[in-house]
Amino acid sequence: MFKGAVFDMDGLMIDSERLVYSIWQEMLDEDGKEFNLDIFKKTIGLRREDSCEYYKSVYGDDFDYPAYKAESRIRYFKRIEKNGVPVKKGLYEIFDYLKSVGCKISLATSTSSQTALKIMKKINLYDKFDAFVCGDDVKNGKPDPEVFLIAAKKLGLEPVDCVAFEDSINGIKSAHAAGMTTVMVPDLSEPTDEIKPMIDFLCTDLSEAIERISN
Repeated sequence: MFKGAVFDMDGLMIDSERLVYSIWQEMLDEDGKEFNLDIFKKTIGLRREDSCEYYKSVYGDDFDYPAYKAESRIRYFKRIEKNGVPVKKGLYEIFDYLKSVGCKISLATSTSSQTALKIMKKINLYDKFDAFVCGDDVKNGKPDPEVFLIAAKKLGLEPVDCVAFEDSINGIKSAHAAGMTTVMVPDLSEPTDEIKPMIDFLCTDLSEAIERISN
């Protein structure tokens, strides 16, 4: 049995990717810029700095990413204040299961701590975590393994004793490189031929993940 479990947030724990995509589509439509899902997918799992670099490569060096990011955050929180945070199927059940078997739990997200911790409190899971590692806690974003290595260290465990839950390609690359057992629950991005060998368990939702890791 695993001693530790490490969770990504966006697209895995909460159904945020579609919401964020719709907000960016809305903003760029307003400014008359071409935007589509393929562009957005390239930023899934990336830290703020890496996303900025990517958007500048698409729209030019004068693209004001910080301004768009700030506006997207305002619109994002307005939406969830109005409609609540959409959680993924099986989320509370898998946390209950992991706690029942004495597993330590860490967050490992590319999202800033300011946003991530606020979301964890809103969905009443903040107190279930033993550690948090967010985008502003690492120097190198996913697919670099740093975020998962720090998570294991904060839990006082070796990476090999941890299972990592991810929805993104960059996330799976990161967790695999860290030496963790990987569980992928795809959201907007299906596993590519490149990462399929890096996935130990491929699941349709977190409920199925409970069955797979408990066997």
